[in-house]
Amino acid sequence: MPQLDCLPMDHAEAFLLDQVPLTKRSLIPSTLKNSYAAASLLIEGEPILQVPSAQDNRGRIIQWAVDMAFERLCKSGQWSYECRWRPFAKPTGRFLEIMPSHSVVTISQVADPSKQPRDVVFRANRRLSNQGWLTGLPNPKVDYDTVGLPHVLLIHGHQNLNFAHLGIPNEHHSQGYRYRTKNLLMMPHEVRSPEPPPEDTDIEAVMTLKEEIDKWRKDNGK
Repeated sequence: MPQLDCLPMDHAEAFLLDQVPLTKRSLIPSTLKNSYAAASLLIEGEPILQVPSAQDNRGRIIQWAVDMAFERLCKSGQWSYECRWRPFAKPTGRFLEIMPSHSVVTISQVADPSKQPRDVVFRANRRLSNQGWLTGLPNPKVDYDTVGLPHVLLIHGHQNLNFAHLGIPNEHHSQGYRYRTKNLLMMPHEVRSPEPPPEDTDIEAVMTLKEEIDKWRKDNGK
């Protein structure tokens, strides 16, 4: 993989706005709320899901509902992104990837919004990819199918839906995020006004980054 000096400084906020603009972010609160409601309805209607051991794993049912909802959001065209299911490393299951033009979004429940989800192989690999693309450092020499594009996390509240954020994780897990949005549950459900324009330097940096990603894709047959 080539050495990339894409950005002279960290423009993670502008890049994230480019990849998931406000109009698309405005659909996140209702999608999550409907998913949590569907999970609760399913649990209430199935006695087998109400035993203590099942209640301890309520988050799994919530995550399944959330995954289905965002897959439908993409396939319906409300989010004009492709999506696909990828296996965990071992493999022990599959996770949903959502693919804006120059990044990959994955979804996780977390108890603390200031912290990244627990470290599993695919998240650790993807976190490292941000180091090269977003800070002007050399991109790690790893396989595209494991890392590749910049990684965006959509995190939401564990058990209870009290927050939702989009964030670009810091390559150092303990440091949280390079950039994380405000709580998306507090934003309007519909965005009508034009989005605020980024600074000229941010626009130039993001365009440079996207051009470098396109060049890397071409050079590596991706």
